Amino acid sequence: MNQRSECTNVTYPAFFAALTAVMSFISIPMPFSLVPITGQTLAVMLTGSILPVRQAYWSMLAYLLIGAVGVPVFSGFSGGISVLLGPTGGYLIGYLPGVMLIALLKGQKNTLWSLALANSIGGIGIVYVLGITWLSLVTGMGIPKAIMTGALPFLPGDILKVIAATVISATVNKRLPKARILS
Repeated sequence: MNQRSECTNVTYPAFFAALTAVMSFISIPMPFSLVPITGQTLAVMLTGSILPVRQAYWSMLAYLLIGAVGVPVFSGFSGGISVLLGPTGGYLIGYLPGVMLIALLKGQKNTLWSLALANSIGGIGIVYVLGITWLSLVTGMGIPKAIMTGALPFLPGDILKVIAATVISATVNKRLPKARILS
């Protein structure tokens, strides 16, 4: 492997981990929910839609580890293992399998439909399943109430994020097809 590809394999995941951290600063608390509206899921969708699986994995793992050690990269300028163990921890942990699934499902075609489907399944489906389950366990509320407070109010915004991530990543993938190292 040459020096440029090694640099790329570090730079792209680091950039997308930083993007996810920056997007977490867009955080709108909801009075009826323990879960805020954030920009993180858009960053997760972009990460999986643009990077290959391995780079997407390292990007989200780095983001989660940086947050776990206390750097305030989670929503509301929070950080620490307590956030991962708290009510929103399942959503955060869901970013890792979600981003990998997006990267796997998008395929090599990078069509709008394949990207939209991948973002919907990985960026909404996987993240919601883990987030709702964890929210229910940590708070003691049942699954139906966790769905009502931790998923349904956020679905319209997340659908808009799928559309944005799909359009942005399709454009980036067409313009920079050889910039990423498939490792």
